[in-house]
Amino acid sequence: MTAELLFSNLVTLLVTVDPIGLAPIFLSLTAGMAPQERRIVGLRAVVIAFGILTFFALGGAELLRWLRIGLPAFRIGGGLLLFWIAFEMVFERRTERKEEAADEAVRLDHVRDVAAFPLAIPLMAGPGAITAVILLSSRSSGRLFADVALLALLGAVMAICFLVFVAANRISALIGRTGGIVLSRLLGVLLTALAVQFVVDGIRALLPAS
Repeated sequence: MTAELLFSNLVTLLVTVDPIGLAPIFLSLTAGMAPQERRIVGLRAVVIAFGILTFFALGGAELLRWLRIGLPAFRIGGGLLLFWIAFEMVFERRTERKEEAADEAVRLDHVRDVAAFPLAIPLMAGPGAITAVILLSSRSSGRLFADVALLALLGAVMAICFLVFVAANRISALIGRTGGIVLSRLLGVLLTALAVQFVVDGIRALLPAS
């Protein structure tokens, strides 16, 4: 796996999981908790999300084969889904949707353990992140080193999420709402290009070899 591919995979995971965007939502979900309790919630959310995404990274391709979905078709469909997420980021809709989902989960289900729901699912290991890890794992073609590298990148992103949760107060105060909007839109533009590349790769795989 080349350095360029590693960097591309890292950017894709960071944008789809969106650690910085989770900071204000984490604060709202853990309001009234002591710092130690917040750290425990953050750690549990990270472990649960890592487990879910690892499952799809290692078994996603097999699941697609069981469902008789070809990788080219999934690349196209997944690319379109990531493109929609990028669209929401650029036009500042994704953060609002995440906040609404978190509020609705707490209000309707009276969730005690916010680490599992809605933090880990669906805010961290949501449809976009699951799609991304399956698409990225399909690039490895079963190579052990590539699979280990992807899991290492996933672990690094989860570690970043935990650090963001620990420093959520300072991060929210530092970047402010305007900074968060600017960062979200910049990352959305990057994700747009990555999503289009997935679609192009899928189309190429479907076309007969010349």
